[in-house]
Amino acid sequence: MEKTERSCTLLVHFDKGSPAMANEIKEALEGNDVTLKIDALKKAIKLLLNGENLPQLFITIVRYVLPSEDHTIQKLLLLYLEIISKTDANGRVLPEMILICQNLRNNLQHPNEYIRGVTLRFLCRISEQEILEPLMPSVLTCVNHRHPFVRRNALLAISAISRLPHGDHLLPDAAELVEKVLETEPDASARRNAFVMLCNCAQDRAVAFLLSRAEQVSGWSGLLQMAVLDLIRKVCRSNPALKGRYMNIIISLLSSPNSEVVYECAGTLVSLSSAPTAVRAAANTYCQLLASQSDNNVRLIILDRLDELCVAHRAVLVEVVMDVVRVLSTPNLDIRRKVISIVLELLTPRNVEEVVLFLKKEVLKTQTPAAAGGEDLEKSGEYRLILVQAIHTCTMKFPEVASSVAYALMDFLGDSDVKSGANVINFIREIIETNPKLRASIIQRLTDTFYQIHHPIICTRALWLLGEYSLSLSEVQSALETIKQCLGDLPLFTITEESEIANVQTQPEATAASSIAVSTRKPVILADGTYATQTAATETALLKPLVSPVSLSTTVHLRSLILSGDFFVAAVLANTLTKLVLRLEEVQPSKTEVNKATTGALLIMVSLLQLGTSSVLAKQMDGSSYDKIVLCIKLLCNTGGDEVRKLLLKSCHESFAVYLAEKQARENEEIKAKSQDSYAQPDDLIDFYHLKSRKGMSQLEIEDEVQDDLKRATGDFTNDNDDASKLNRILQLTGFSDPVYAEAYVTVHQYDIVLDVTIINRTKDTLQNLCLELATMGDLKLVDRPQNYTLAPESSKQIKANIKVSSTETGIIFGNIVYDTSNGIDRTVVVLNDIHIDIMDYLSPASCPDFAFRNMWAEFEWENKVAVNTTITDEKEYLEHIAKSTNMKCLTTPSQLEGDCGYLAANLYAKSIFGEDALVNLSVEKQVDGKLSGYIRIRSKTQGIALSLGDKITIKQKGSS
Repeated sequence: MEKTERSCTLLVHFDKGSPAMANEIKEALEGNDVTLKIDALKKAIKLLLNGENLPQLFITIVRYVLPSEDHTIQKLLLLYLEIISKTDANGRVLPEMILICQNLRNNLQHPNEYIRGVTLRFLCRISEQEILEPLMPSVLTCVNHRHPFVRRNALLAISAISRLPHGDHLLPDAAELVEKVLETEPDASARRNAFVMLCNCAQDRAVAFLLSRAEQVSGWSGLLQMAVLDLIRKVCRSNPALKGRYMNIIISLLSSPNSEVVYECAGTLVSLSSAPTAVRAAANTYCQLLASQSDNNVRLIILDRLDELCVAHRAVLVEVVMDVVRVLSTPNLDIRRKVISIVLELLTPRNVEEVVLFLKKEVLKTQTPAAAGGEDLEKSGEYRLILVQAIHTCTMKFPEVASSVAYALMDFLGDSDVKSGANVINFIREIIETNPKLRASIIQRLTDTFYQIHHPIICTRALWLLGEYSLSLSEVQSALETIKQCLGDLPLFTITEESEIANVQTQPEATAASSIAVSTRKPVILADGTYATQTAATETALLKPLVSPVSLSTTVHLRSLILSGDFFVAAVLANTLTKLVLRLEEVQPSKTEVNKATTGALLIMVSLLQLGTSSVLAKQMDGSSYDKIVLCIKLLCNTGGDEVRKLLLKSCHESFAVYLAEKQARENEEIKAKSQDSYAQPDDLIDFYHLKSRKGMSQLEIEDEVQDDLKRATGDFTNDNDDASKLNRILQLTGFSDPVYAEAYVTVHQYDIVLDVTIINRTKDTLQNLCLELATMGDLKLVDRPQNYTLAPESSKQIKANIKVSSTETGIIFGNIVYDTSNGIDRTVVVLNDIHIDIMDYLSPASCPDFAFRNMWAEFEWENKVAVNTTITDEKEYLEHIAKSTNMKCLTTPSQLEGDCGYLAANLYAKSIFGEDALVNLSVEKQVDGKLSGYIRIRSKTQGIALSLGDKITIKQKGSS
């Protein structure tokens, strides 16, 4: 294990199924063929990396490979020298390592720049003092070499050697030397390496160099400017009081022609200052980068930064909302979604009209063909859906702008994209309730466009709107005439004597003139024993226009839906006609007109029942639709009762109002949940900045002081991750009786898992080469392996390990602590407890519309079905327990869960940090013995979520413990 876990910069996979024998490699290395030497050296390196020990090759390589002048062999030789063990068990350098020092010295004095450069880069990874010490004069000579490749690598080597524990002994005046080089070096990369060396090894010199040339920073190269920003962040993080000295430098770099520098500069500015001027400058910089960058990945990263600014500095970001919304011109849908989500968070009464107008223009563009500058047909439907949802959100927050977009959006009710049409009708349904001033104009517009609707979902909701919100006499009459016109001639099908059918068949032209088409014909036997032919028409007869001229092709949609066997549309149609007739009784003084409308409505309903109970269509009317139509007929015949009349005219509207109120309440709760409550301690210090001396302070520093005082007063500086909360996330890795005690604090931050491991030496001996060895199971990847440490008796050490997460799946981290005792003979291994990464750390409650939930439920292919097995006896309590245990949000409204019928069905939804959706449907029933039974169905796009969430529910569903 010691051999394979050493730190190395080269990681190469090698299949050890048929490894080359050491003697074969040795023979190839001793030969004169350069190609065979290269192949043999590569095989030796791969074997060493995979844990093999080949000590017999070292002398062969020294004799036959070191003298080679081939550049490839020299590069591989340096890799070989990097990975071999250079010390014995006691940490002393092996005697044979002295043999390579002369070769390295020759390489450092080689006339070829490449040989010098790669050798200097190799020295960056050597830590043994005995090897480095004789090479120092040659390294220092390379600093003044004529070629920049050699100089920049020499500076890297000096930087790496200076950071070693014995670096001061090897290079006592390294900082002074590098500072002189920095002043005269013309190469940009070499200057950057020199400056980074000063930042790491002599930060005071780097700061003095920077401040003495503050006015020249804007003219430096981009590499050096990036290093300057890193230094500023490092200095200000350790001493925040000094950030005012560097603000002018940061602001000057905002005008750099280098996009990378500008981006880092904006991030640095925001991290150091919360003053409105600084945030405004950073936001403007991000917006300029959005406009100038063409790479979609770069734009998404910039939008993420703007989203972060929006959370903490919304008032400032409001000023650039139009700059952000213009990025919608990008054809990428992911960018458009991100832009719209940011814009919706920045809406105010002052900018909402301008934003909605821009979104309206974008909606109209989706109707334009791509050849004319519009959207591609494949993307236009989805983009239109996103825009309609955004406009819907805008109008819900600011109803006064609804009038400017409602009429334009209603043109999409007959759109081929059902999702867009459904969103529009939902939008109209909420607007007409929340904005009563627009009711009359919306009803008029809906009446004019009703003939365009051809989808059953949109048609039923439009019928409900006509029946619910047509209040005046003209509106009711117009709605009735429109419905009759779109329905066509009655009856919907006819029964004709066989002799009459024969006459019709001899006159096809006359038949065609009076009707459009006949869908099906079949012989039937009448009650008196005679034969007849039963016919069902799929298209309407020619009609005379009643309200407005309507072409033949626009009168078939409602009739076609009913003749296709969709009897739910028929039931909604009967319900709408009943509401209109009952409301006509209230607003129409003429009894004759009321009776005429009642007769027409009854005729339509009877025709619907006749069609549904006949054998013309493949399927007959379902019982629910039949009962609803019969109830409407009874009500119009004055036999339904006042309760049913009240139910139709009042209760439906009241239920819809309650639904909207609950929806608004849930949205308000989400807004409150997003806003983080902060608390200030009673004894916290509050500085009164008005009483402070402002002498020598810039406007930016003054604003920053104000913001800091406001944050202290409101408690924003309170650390949420205090010691008390950390105690709940500490995991014990070893036992109290083990010689080494270890515990870990696990932090899950989006794509990273950070393990903060505390190791305590409980023995009286010094532990050498102590190493924390970790391995992972699942979609987890260890980023870097912790180095070896020496632990004094009864001392402790903090070790951090970073792990990358690639999917929402339960993972396991396991490993050992390995160390040597002071005698250097025994190697001790302490096995650690496994760390289980909970899937709940990746999921967060989220909400989505009902239609979106249904669409995802139909699309997702991975399903996990979990049987209900719990000691909880109350359905609602069980639902709350599952929602809390899975960190999901219940989408079913409280009003839908009211009552105690022994059944409960609810939908839950959550979203992972990777953007994955988790859907759960819970269906339970209370048995006679009081226990709950049923199933929990989980659906997701990936297998990991479905399986891991199912396992979590199986463990947690037993009870509240």
